[in-house]
Amino acid sequence: MSISFSRCLRNAGFIGAFLVAPCLAMNSGSVSAAETIKAVVTTAPNVPPPITRTAPAHVIVELEAHEWVGRLSDDNQYKFWGYGTTGTPGTVPGPMIRVMVGDTVEIHLKNNKDSKESHNIDFHAVTGPGGGAASLNTEPGEESKLRFKALNAGLYFYHCATASPSIPEHIANGMYGGILVEPVGGLKKVDKEFYVVQSEFYTKPGKKGDTLEFSFENGLAEAPSHVVFNGSAGALVKAPLTAKVGDTIRMFYINAGPNLVASWHVIGEIFDRVYAEGSLVTAPLQNVQTTVVPAGGSSMAEFKVEVPGTYINVDHSIFRIAKGAVGLIKVEGAEQPEIYKNLLK
Repeated sequence: MSISFSRCLRNAGFIGAFLVAPCLAMNSGSVSAAETIKAVVTTAPNVPPPITRTAPAHVIVELEAHEWVGRLSDDNQYKFWGYGTTGTPGTVPGPMIRVMVGDTVEIHLKNNKDSKESHNIDFHAVTGPGGGAASLNTEPGEESKLRFKALNAGLYFYHCATASPSIPEHIANGMYGGILVEPVGGLKKVDKEFYVVQSEFYTKPGKKGDTLEFSFENGLAEAPSHVVFNGSAGALVKAPLTAKVGDTIRMFYINAGPNLVASWHVIGEIFDRVYAEGSLVTAPLQNVQTTVVPAGGSSMAEFKVEVPGTYINVDHSIFRIAKGAVGLIKVEGAEQPEIYKNLLK
């Protein structure tokens, strides 16, 4: 990245600060447009509750940037950078945010005092220079605020876009998450909702037991050491998603990249509806086996699980399974021999 481009990224944007109204309510439930509510945000794979109000509101979202050492795989830890809610540890991916078209969203971003780097957030849901990143440049121990109007329904990516040491390094270290902007009237009710983020890690060589560090050279070569779901290899194997026969599942799927295009597939299932590119205002594709999700993009899929068993969520660029891109969905319930029967039993 050139110095001039980095400087442009730092200087672009607008300053947004908004005084917090004294009245706070929860994200779900009925509120008037004049009230301010505190967003309910969740860590993956959990999803914030559906929005039941019909009037736009002022929604306050409190986030905090962190740097920490945590599990990347059974063999190694990693020096992560990421987001959490204010006063809680960071997670990879960062919290999921759920708002509605027409909401005025107010972001409060703190950078933990123990951080070594400056951090910010570029929201792909923001209409404005830099996605709000320049307004949210936050040094360790400080806080920044941004206000924006949620104009477009969709499932959007957010990520750190601090130019020092580089934007790719901030993303590759775990600084990303998802924001859902629901259409007015909300989404159709389903039985289960899950938040899944695919991402890559580019590490320097190390041996078992080492705390691995970021490799800019491997990032440039687009040669990840790990491709994972929800922040670490096997995260959704150690803690599988669960459902019951007959449930309709909605998955909010984001590809954080920072480089690879994902080929999202659930082995043993067919997506009933796919909202490609995270668009919620265009007609969904139907009966989809595998859907492509670009780096920095998203997809929302719905499917009914009709047979019990264990289903495998993968990136069907299939060698990535060996790098960690695999997760499980365990479905319990009565056998359905009219749909599926093992003839050897």
